[in-house]
Amino acid sequence: MSDASFTTFTNCRYCLNGKLVDDRLVVSGDSGTILNTTGYIGGDIIDLDDAIIAPGFLELHTNGVHGFHFTHYEDSNQYQSRLNDTARYYATQGVTGFWATIPTVSSENFKKILPSLSPQDFPGGASLLGAHAEGPFLWPSKKGAHNASLFASPPTTPVDIYGNVSLQKSLKLVTVAPEIPGSATTISTLTTHGIKVSLGHSDAAIEQGAVGLSAGAIMLTHVLNATSPLTSRAPGLAGLITLPENNTPKPPYYSIIADGHHLHPSTLAFLHRAAPQRSILITDSIELSGLADGVHPGHAQIPFPQRKQGTRATIDGTETLIGGCISLQECVRNLIKWTGCGIAEAVQSATENIASMMGIDGEGGRGFLVPGQRADLCVLNDEGEVLQTWISGKKVWDKDGI
Repeated sequence: MSDASFTTFTNCRYCLNGKLVDDRLVVSGDSGTILNTTGYIGGDIIDLDDAIIAPGFLELHTNGVHGFHFTHYEDSNQYQSRLNDTARYYATQGVTGFWATIPTVSSENFKKILPSLSPQDFPGGASLLGAHAEGPFLWPSKKGAHNASLFASPPTTPVDIYGNVSLQKSLKLVTVAPEIPGSATTISTLTTHGIKVSLGHSDAAIEQGAVGLSAGAIMLTHVLNATSPLTSRAPGLAGLITLPENNTPKPPYYSIIADGHHLHPSTLAFLHRAAPQRSILITDSIELSGLADGVHPGHAQIPFPQRKQGTRATIDGTETLIGGCISLQECVRNLIKWTGCGIAEAVQSATENIASMMGIDGEGGRGFLVPGQRADLCVLNDEGEVLQTWISGKKVWDKDGI
C-alpha cells in the first residue's frame, strides 16, 4: 500500500512482552494505530540509529506533578487548564496515559473533583485515563500521610463517598484495606461498576488479603509501604505475590516505588523478581515532582508544609513520606540498575503489566506495540532515557527539540 500518512521506524529495536524485538515498526498518522510491518511502501522513513521503541509509559498512581496536585480544584475551567498543562508535561517524560490519584479527602471534595477526571485526550499531551481513589476505605494504623479522620467503612458505601456519576464515568481504580469489616461488600460493589480494586494502606494478614482477592481485588498498592510487613511467619499482604499462577483467587499485580526512599533497592529487587509479569512501577508522585528543592505549602490532603529534597518528599519536620518526586523513566532506569533486568523487562512494568491489569490492552487499546493498538510510544536510548514521545502516530516531543 502506498500512503504518505504512515511512518516506518527502521534501524531500531522495540519492546514486546518483556523482550527486545529487532525489527522495524510501522504506525499510522491517520488512524493513530500500529500497523502490520508488511505491505506499506513510501511514507515517512525514520532511522532511529539503533534506539529502542517502548510503549508510552503509563502513570497508574500519580497525585500530581510539576506544581499541580489533583486535589487543587478551584473551578472547572481552572482545573481543565491545569489538567491540560499536566498532560503536556507528562509527554516530555515519555508518559502517554495517566490515572489521576485523589487521596483521602472529604466526600464533598471527592464529589466535586472526580467528575472532572473522566477519560479524555489532550492535544499534544498524555491521555487522562480516569481516576484512582486512594481512600477513604483505609486502615487507620497504616494511614501514611492520609487524614484518618476522613476514613470510612461500611455501611458507608462507594456511592455515598464518590457519587454515582463518578462510579459510572471517572473512577477506574480504588485502593481498599481488606481488614475493614464489610470490605468484601465494598470491593464487590466497586467491581460490579467495572472499577479495579487494589489492596493497600492496610495491616491485613495474608489470610485477610486473600479474602479481598476473592471479593474481586486484583492488585496491591505500593507493597511494603503503608502495608503489613513481610516477616518469617507472617508474610502479610506481600505474601500474596507468590501465590501459584493457577491459584484461586489469582495472585495479584503489585505496585512498587523505585525511588530508593520508599523501598531499599534490595527490597525492591526482591519484590520485582518474585513475579516480573505482575510487577508495576509507580511514582506515587506529588505536585513537588519537577519543582525546586525546598519547603512548599500543603493542600487538601496534607494541610502542613512539605519539604522536597531531591526525589524525597516529607511533611516538614517529620520523616513521614508523602509521595514520590521521581519520574517514571527514572524508575525504569533504577529497576534496571537494582535488579539487573533488561530494559524491555523494566519497560514492561511501566506499560504492558499496567495495561493488562487495567484491562486496556485489547484492540484499539494501549500498552503493547502490536498491530491495532494506539501508536502511543516513546523512543529510548540504551540507558532508558526518553528521547522522543509519539501519541496516536504523531511526534509530540523530542529531547533535541526537533
